[in-house]
Formats: sequence, structure tokens, C-alpha cells
Amino acid sequence: MSLTEARFHDLVDATQQTLEDVFDDSGLDIDLESSAGVLTVKFENGSQLIFSRQEPLRQLWLAAVSGGFHFDYDEESERWMCDKSEEQLGEMLERIVMQQAGAELDFEGL
Repeated sequence: MSLTEARFHDLVDATQQTLEDVFDDSGLDIDLESSAGVLTVKFENGSQLIFSRQEPLRQLWLAAVSGGFHFDYDEESERWMCDKSEEQLGEMLERIVMQQAGAELDFEGL
């Protein structure tokens, strides 16, 4: 069963708020910008992570130095899962943030 539009937006809003909280609490020198459903994380070294909602597909998209990734929400695990690798968003972010910023952050719960 696919997500309703309202549930999709609620899930993405909650996920983006969690991401903002993790990055705010990280102590990293980063800039966060949230506008029109897009969350941009700019690291001190100039690299970025861009999270965007793709409403027609009910997906959360992530753009990183290592590529673009599309996530579907899995109701059973209550996690965003990569549609190609089936990796959880939180696990992927831990790896990507280490690669891009050299920082170990905990994205447990995503």
C-alpha cells in the first residue's frame, strides 16, 4: 500500500527535523538550509548533502558526492530504505558523512 500524500509529507518533515537536530548537535561547522521541502547540508570543506522530497513517487532523495540515492518508506521497519541497495537511510548517512566530512555521527532511528 502506498503512502497517502499527507502521511508522506509528515514522514519527510519528521525525518528532516531529525536530520537537522543531528547536524545541529554534531558540533561540526556546517550550514543548514531548509526551503520548499529541500534540506541542504553544507560542510566546511564545501561538499554538500541535499535531501529532497519527490511527492509523485513518494520518495526521499539524497544527493551526495558519492551519487544520488532514492528512498522508499518501509512501513514494517518504519525506516527509509534505498530502492537499489536496500540500505537504511541512517546507515548510509553514517558512511557518507564519514566520507564527506570525516565525522562519525549517529543517525540511529533513521
